[in-house]
Amino acid sequence: MTTTRQPHTFHPQLADRLLEFTDKPLDSLTARDFEPLAAPYGPGEEWELAIDDREIPGPKTRIPVRVYRPTGSASSPRPCLVWMHGGAWVGGDLDMPEAHETARGVAGRADAVVVSVDYRLCGADVHFPAPHDDVVAAYRWVRDNAADLGVDPARIAVGGASAGGNLAAGAALRLRDEGETPWQALLLYPLVHAPLPAPSDELAAALVQLPPVFALFTGHLDKVFEAYLGDEPVETASPYAFPALAKDLSGFPPTYIDNDEFDPLRSSGERFTEQLRAAGVDVEQVLSAGVVHGHLNLVGLDTARVTFDRMAARLRAH
Repeated sequence: MTTTRQPHTFHPQLADRLLEFTDKPLDSLTARDFEPLAAPYGPGEEWELAIDDREIPGPKTRIPVRVYRPTGSASSPRPCLVWMHGGAWVGGDLDMPEAHETARGVAGRADAVVVSVDYRLCGADVHFPAPHDDVVAAYRWVRDNAADLGVDPARIAVGGASAGGNLAAGAALRLRDEGETPWQALLLYPLVHAPLPAPSDELAAALVQLPPVFALFTGHLDKVFEAYLGDEPVETASPYAFPALAKDLSGFPPTYIDNDEFDPLRSSGERFTEQLRAAGVDVEQVLSAGVVHGHLNLVGLDTARVTFDRMAARLRAH
């Protein structure tokens, strides 16, 4: 069940930093302007993990992955999460907090193996299905090499944040269609619709409090979709590109969806929850209160740690 706080209030550690964006138009900002918002809110976590960079076979090129494994002995094979970072399909890497800190935090908490995937990013010559194909290939590599990784092949989950959540959901849908349904899906503030669903009245009330630069991001989604799809129109996009377009979601794996309170993309996660439940899928939906889109990139924020706890609980309990 989704929970909300009334009235909508920003996380106290975020509120002052967000004030810096109040009068700044989106077109005037560069990536450097957002650095103060993403600066650490506290120390990063330390976990006893073996971290191994590898390159695995891919459909076109080899795919870099980073494998996180607890160093202690295990009485039985461990659960595994195949994890995809966000970045609007055009950015991000294995070192960004949404990849590295998430993988470490979840692996340590859950006594699980996490495989973080550096899928191909979209650009001039790379579009869907390239990143989608890489994610499916990475999942199959983990399954086929489960013994070497110390992984239980029956407990391999897919997950990701933002665009990575889209890729995880698209991979889960395709794997379902091909008789290889993952164990579960962990989707963090995912964008799985094109176009974006209209916000609920409650979400619209939250978005009014955002500095305009954040709310206006949704006005640029057409450019994001163009980078992802290339010449393919959104209207004819494959459900593997936007899983919420699927006519039949029955048989989708049990799913955890975590939405950010002050996020224009929250309407996608909430609507996808409704669609999955209507199809008979077991869904746990939570709301990360007080934060904007991408809270897993905010190192040291207590909200991120709570999310790691929830993700780890899914890997331990299911």
